[in-house]
Amino acid sequence: MADSSAAVAVRLEDVQKTYRTGEVDVHAVRGVSLEIARGEFVALMGSSGSGKSTLMNILGCLDRPTSGRYFLDGEDVSSLDRDQLADVRNRKLGFVFQNFNLLARTSALENVELPLLYGPERLSNAQLREKAERVLAAVGLEGRGDHHPSQLSGGQQQRVAVARALINDPEVLLADEPTGNLDSRTSVEVMGIFQDLNQKGITIIMVTHEPDIASYAQRNVVMRDGRIVSDRAVTRRFDAAQELEKLNEPAPEVVEPTVQT
Repeated sequence: MADSSAAVAVRLEDVQKTYRTGEVDVHAVRGVSLEIARGEFVALMGSSGSGKSTLMNILGCLDRPTSGRYFLDGEDVSSLDRDQLADVRNRKLGFVFQNFNLLARTSALENVELPLLYGPERLSNAQLREKAERVLAAVGLEGRGDHHPSQLSGGQQQRVAVARALINDPEVLLADEPTGNLDSRTSVEVMGIFQDLNQKGITIIMVTHEPDIASYAQRNVVMRDGRIVSDRAVTRRFDAAQELEKLNEPAPEVVEPTVQT
């Protein structure tokens, strides 16, 4: 039965995930219950082996829980089959990855158009191009649609990946270590895009191991040994626009001391 709460984008109820490795059961997620409201920006944190990647796969409908229930946009997706999960992913989710996952021989525009080709809506080539150009402009890449990934910087490639994630107007944007391959300045720029999208109402769930990147979110959820051990609002939240201004400030002039002889 669908969840009647329109304010909740994601709800997990006692979700568990167990993998069988040989004769050993690996309990990757152990009874996680979690609610994320529409329009929240949440950072999911934890060390390697904490269960955050497994939980992200469940949230992204890439895997099913062993037990428990997962409601996405009010729909119980816990027991859907592979084809049904693929349909949910295409309709309701956008994905951004650490390694960008762009097709090297394909232009930025064509990379962004790709999810539309698998959707139920049949668009003309002109409609595909117009929509892709619009989302590229929204992430600051207007006029770069004909460039291939090799012609773009790492930050620009990640912007293309964000545009691709937005092309189907997702309910939830899932980002897995989106700044992992970026320098500090470019990371702040990407966080600025995320904060702008979040202000427009898009729910964002981001996996990161970097506390400073997590501080751009509104809420930090920390996992350890398959369980949530901390769930708190970010009290000293970074504003990407302000952080970029600081980076643009000229370095203080170094005055050489006067040496008297």
